[in-house]
Amino acid sequence: QVQLVESGGGLAQAGNSLRLSCAASGLTFSTYNMGWFRQAPGKEREFVAAISWSGGRTDYADSVKGRFTISRDNAKNTVYLQMNSLKPEDTAVYYCNARSSIGGNYWGQGTQVTVSS
Repeated sequence: QVQLVESGGGLAQAGNSLRLSCAASGLTFSTYNMGWFRQAPGKEREFVAAISWSGGRTDYADSVKGRFTISRDNAKNTVYLQMNSLKPEDTAVYYCNARSSIGGNYWGQGTQVTVSS
């Protein structure tokens, strides 16, 4: 049974930082591309960042480029999202995603991030 468990969300003031973690189990983590998505109230879920299975390639939404950094530790089956210079518009539920080129696609339950101005 695949599980993705996010942690690290919470309340932060604008300009501050948070680091999200996503611990994976039940899959061969090192073969999955990992991503972070977010969904604000009344809006659709949107892409935030992604990292390839090896960690050699990363991709970011324009809205977070230069402020957020995605990384992974395959020995710990964990992917991270370091969020710096947070803005109120970063407020959302953040979801971890695991996607395999051979068809696996899994989501975590989400963690709330609230940024106050």
